Amino acid sequence: MKNDKIVPLDKLAAASEALRKSGKKLVATNGCFDLLHVGHVRYLKAARALGDVLIVGLNGDDSVRELKGPDRPINKASDRAEVLAALECVDLVAVFPETRATMFIRAVAPDIYIKGGDYRVDTLDRDERALLEKIGARIEIVPFVEGYSTSRLLAKLGEKRK
Repeated sequence: MKNDKIVPLDKLAAASEALRKSGKKLVATNGCFDLLHVGHVRYLKAARALGDVLIVGLNGDDSVRELKGPDRPINKASDRAEVLAALECVDLVAVFPETRATMFIRAVAPDIYIKGGDYRVDTLDRDERALLEKIGARIEIVPFVEGYSTSRLLAKLGEKRK
């Protein structure tokens, strides 16, 4: 199923530049978004409220496995991208293969880069932070939504199967 909100990584820079030239303030974030839950939705809505366009970088399947372990992702990248793209607050989604979002950030060159409250500016990946500073992007930390995490949800599901 074709979705115009899902953009190949090699087309993301051009799409971002076109949006920027039209006067839009670009907000970007990234993550695994393996099992979308209300914490994700609230986070993405808060991110979108900070600009005109929200572009989400999605870790590819191999990078999710590397970051989260051999049993992840639960959902493949194309399915995760489709679910994210279905959200009204998300304007574009691009899957990137690396564990770090450097290529994604370079392609978007956002005005504002968002991470969740489980991060601090000083705990962001050093290379990602250096690139964001070079681009001149403002880094914002959106408060963490307590009680919601994919890991917690998976643990709860595991308990119910016993």
